[in-house]
Formats: sequence, C-alpha cells, structure tokens
Amino acid sequence: MYTGTIVPLITPLDEDRRVAEKSVARLVDHIRHDVTALMPALTSGEGWRLTEQQWHDIVAHTVRHSHGLPVLAGIQLPDTASVIERARTAAGLGAAAVVVTTPFGASVTQEDILGHYRALRAATPVPVFLYNEEALSGNRIEYETLQRVCELPGIVGIKESSGDPAFTRRMAAAGTGIPVFEGWENLLAEATGVDGFIGPLANLEPALCNDMLADPTAARQQEINTVCERHGVFRDDWYRWVKKELRIRGVIDSDTICEEPS
Repeated sequence: MYTGTIVPLITPLDEDRRVAEKSVARLVDHIRHDVTALMPALTSGEGWRLTEQQWHDIVAHTVRHSHGLPVLAGIQLPDTASVIERARTAAGLGAAAVVVTTPFGASVTQEDILGHYRALRAATPVPVFLYNEEALSGNRIEYETLQRVCELPGIVGIKESSGDPAFTRRMAAAGTGIPVFEGWENLLAEATGVDGFIGPLANLEPALCNDMLADPTAARQQEINTVCERHGVFRDDWYRWVKKELRIRGVIDSDTICEEPS
C-alpha cells in the first residue's frame, strides 16, 4: 500500500520545451530519500498542457531515473478512450500505476464517472490512482460514487483534492482499504486520518511534508503555510514558481513552462 509523501513532479524543460533528462535525474535525486513514489505528468507537471511527446518523455525519464521508487504516471485527458490509450503506453514504459481524473465537463454525471473507471480497468492491466478534483475536469466524484469506484479491482490510491477536509476525513474513515492522500498543503492539519500527502511542496521540501504528516499540529501547519507562501505554492501558477525555486537551487537547469495548448 502507498503511504507517506508522494511527489507530483514538475516537468523540467529546456529552452526549446523538450523534457530535460539531466534535470529530471537531478530532481529525483534531490527528493528520492524522503518520498515513497514519483508522480510525473500530473497537474504540478503541467500534465494537461504536455504534448504527447513531452508526456512520453517525462514518464520515461522518471522511470529510468527512479532508483527503484514506483512511478505513478499522471494522465489528464478529457475522454475515456484517450485515457485508455495513454494508460497502455504508461504500462509499456514501466509505470507502476496511472493517476486519472474524471472525464472533463460540467455535464459529466456520477454514472459517467463510474463507467469511465470501469472501462479503464477493463481495458488495461495497470493499477489506477483516482484523482478527485474539480478545477481541471469541471466536476468531482461524490462520496457514494467514490466508494463504488473503490470496489473495482486494481484501485490503489486516492489523491483527494476536493478542497473539503470534511469530505477527505469521511473518505479516509470509510474503510475501503484504499489509501487516501490529501492534495492541499494548507489542509493537512484538518485532513486527519489520511495515509499521506501529494502536493507540489514535495518537489522542494519533502522532509518538511513528512514532518507534517508525523506531527499535524497547528504550529506545523503554520510552518507549512509560510514555506508555501514564500515559494509561490499557493499561487494559481504554482508550477512556475516551484520551477523557479528549483532552478535557483541548481536542481534544474531551466524554469521554462509549457505553452498553452492550441
């Protein structure tokens, strides 16, 4: 079972917006002793903006330089068929699991969401990490639906980014046997009972994230919030500021971000 701090890796790019393998290797080496898994190409990795080649390269490079850590490949595509195709590619690249949102759109129903994950599990052998959010997909998984999805074989974790700590606590206490991870740094003290944390701060300060999980006090939460404010983690374009700080520290060579998708 997955526990502890999992890092949603930023995607290091060179000035031509190619994935920079040497920077990927240094980034993994920078954090690998304090994290339990690597999660490339999710939102902090600008996953919804990556070209197919960029997505392929960040997953492949992460697997190559993982030092044995499991690689959980993010997939942020709008429809089930596209997700299935990319999940098969991730399995071929050596990913231990894929991290998948709901289909995109405000009109997506809870039955659509259940059908989406059923189809994914039926079509691919790779295990699935659920990503419950709303900012990108335009919808979220309701409690009863999330429980039903957790009954499917091969569901191995939940990145719970609803922003509602009461919902997160309820899901953590549901007894599904599926580990639940808080996805917001500022809610860690309120998200009691979770199995771990997945958030962009882990690219910079994974040991501090571990300290927060071990000692989720108000004082520790304030420390987390202060560090996040300092490094831009709470900004809308947090990935830009995390990259800047990693470049300043000499971990990556460039803080180039992805272009907006055309």
